[in-house]
Amino acid sequence: MSGHNKWSQIKHRKALTDAKKGKLFSKMARLISLAARVGGGEAETNPTLRSLMDKARLLNMPIDNIERAIAKGTGKLAGAQIEEFLLEAYGPGGSALLIEGTTDNRNRSISELKFLLSEHNGKLANLGSVLYLFERQGLLTIKISPAQKDEIELLAIDKGAQDIKQPNEETLEIYTKPEDLDKIKKSLEEKNIKTEEASLIWAAKNETALTDAKDKERLEKLFEALDEQEDVNEVYTNIA
Repeated sequence: MSGHNKWSQIKHRKALTDAKKGKLFSKMARLISLAARVGGGEAETNPTLRSLMDKARLLNMPIDNIERAIAKGTGKLAGAQIEEFLLEAYGPGGSALLIEGTTDNRNRSISELKFLLSEHNGKLANLGSVLYLFERQGLLTIKISPAQKDEIELLAIDKGAQDIKQPNEETLEIYTKPEDLDKIKKSLEEKNIKTEEASLIWAAKNETALTDAKDKERLEKLFEALDEQEDVNEVYTNIA
């Protein structure tokens, strides 16, 4: 099974070492507000909110920011209405892209992203023309020691994990059905196995490669530009 694009995760880790913290916290606040509006402001009964709060803490987001975002989402504080969007697009070399984001002005965001794509040899795609190349999955990322690997894999498989990958010696990625993400996370936590990140992703059903060096460079620059765009939260591609 093909994996998903790691670009956003790499950029998020890099953001902790440079001047991007403010923008990153702003993105997280929007996601937290949206999760609180949809599922309520109690982390115990809202797994999406709980997962986002865990991620925010890992990013050292101030607790006041988290609480304020929840209050906005539940209507206790005034604020603009936040909504999610998912755009399908083509990048350099015919690469397929899914762009996830949150916005308080959908028309503005789409217009800005359409212009950004056109500047980097890309364009928006028709509804459904890219989405079928991906599938929705849950992803748990765990830091491990060699002694833990077999135990964690067996536990995850027993609880319904669809796939397990080890991108490096210290990291295990557990792929789940979307509805099983929180269940498997809780099962690991009951065994004192802490997850670094738990999120829903779009995984490419089949990855392909760009053979042209210029297209590779253009795609990398497009990713950088999308990461800088305030309304964009995640970008997925079918390019290996």
